[in-house]
Amino acid sequence: MTRETDRRLVLNPTSGGGTHVERVRDLADEYDFPVVETERAGHGTLLAEEAAADGVETLAVCGGDGTLHEVVQGLVRADALDSVTLCVIPAGTENFLAGDLGIADLASGFEVADDGETRRLDLGVADEEPFLLSAIAGLPADASAAATHERKNSLGPVAFVVAGIEEAIDFDGLRVEIDAVRDDGADARWVGEAEAILVGNARKFAEEGGQADAEDGLLEVAVIESLPPHDALVEYVEQRVFQWETDHVTELHARRLDFESRDGESVTFSLDGEIREFEEVTLDARQDALAVKVGDDYESNPE
Repeated sequence: MTRETDRRLVLNPTSGGGTHVERVRDLADEYDFPVVETERAGHGTLLAEEAAADGVETLAVCGGDGTLHEVVQGLVRADALDSVTLCVIPAGTENFLAGDLGIADLASGFEVADDGETRRLDLGVADEEPFLLSAIAGLPADASAAATHERKNSLGPVAFVVAGIEEAIDFDGLRVEIDAVRDDGADARWVGEAEAILVGNARKFAEEGGQADAEDGLLEVAVIESLPPHDALVEYVEQRVFQWETDHVTELHARRLDFESRDGESVTFSLDGEIREFEEVTLDARQDALAVKVGDDYESNPE
């Protein structure tokens, strides 16, 4: 493909039901973003590699968090994190990263892509695969999907426990060992049976909700022990209503996390919604790895 400008837009025409395509093409033309469309799962990775090879400097992505995940994979494979700035045009069913970046809709996405501030955000990595938002293990993918944006904002990490109760009654928990290097450099270990393990790079699962600090070089980790349904609801009331510390949710900030299944079986992880299987995996945060355009409401340090 011959480069027309130093800008390009990767468009997923099926995200969010596909009703956005005509509007996106009109805005792309207005803001001088030549459009390429994804045609299948994983195609965003190839299109990002091609954009980097063509010298594109500003790469916008219109779709959901899964499309973003693919494009970032492509930039990593092309070794283009230092030469390409990513822009987010939200069009998925859930657009967690766009909201965290202060981008509310299609129009504001293009405005930010055109003239927004550029910040360098951390990039999570699970072995060799990058993730922008989160790596979630434990509950099946349908249980994670059942924990809607509104529920996550309301319940914090216990949202995944409650959703797991509703969607995965037969889930037996995970016997795992986790070794972490904390933010102060000290080692930490957790061994036991977990209902869910939530690792956030640019998402926050605990305390008051909202955006995690995506510029501190740390992963926010919440380990939720396996609990009966009644205890899970009690934990919610204690943590979210009374803001008490709870005995069954372990939270820490980590530079690095080594995960191992003690059952000798692979565990299902969701990396930004993409399903992967790991028996052992190392997760870490690469500080300031990815250049991203942000909106006026973006907070670099939400604490």
